[in-house]
Amino acid sequence: MSEEMLNCDKLGQLLRRGPFNRWLDFTVLRVDGEGIEVKATWREEWVVNPDRGYTHGGILSAIVDVASDYAIAARLGRAVPTIDLRVDYHRAAMPGDITARARVLRLGSQYSTAEASLYDKDGELVASGRGTYFTAQPK
Repeated sequence: MSEEMLNCDKLGQLLRRGPFNRWLDFTVLRVDGEGIEVKATWREEWVVNPDRGYTHGGILSAIVDVASDYAIAARLGRAVPTIDLRVDYHRAAMPGDITARARVLRLGSQYSTAEASLYDKDGELVASGRGTYFTAQPK
């Protein structure tokens, strides 16, 4: 496993390689020993209920997954597959960018665990979750 963490620019390049992540328009705001912070730029296609305007839970779940995965990627230098993901929704996410703060809970040679908390444009917690990821070296 890599001993050196990726910086914001390198993690951003790695994160934006995937078309889905580019569509979510992630920007890496912070990478340090505590974890990472990323922003997903809000888009109208996220809305599930046009009368209320709130963001679909699947989008929030995807942001939890990506942020958790890339907290691990910042340490390994590569993204890893998700094995399991659990997400809790705390309030409706109304239109506006979503900021995710993610950290690695356990970095293992086979499996790792990371968690993320998502905040709306007003800094309110909208969702949180934890994932398990397959971190064994690819064959």
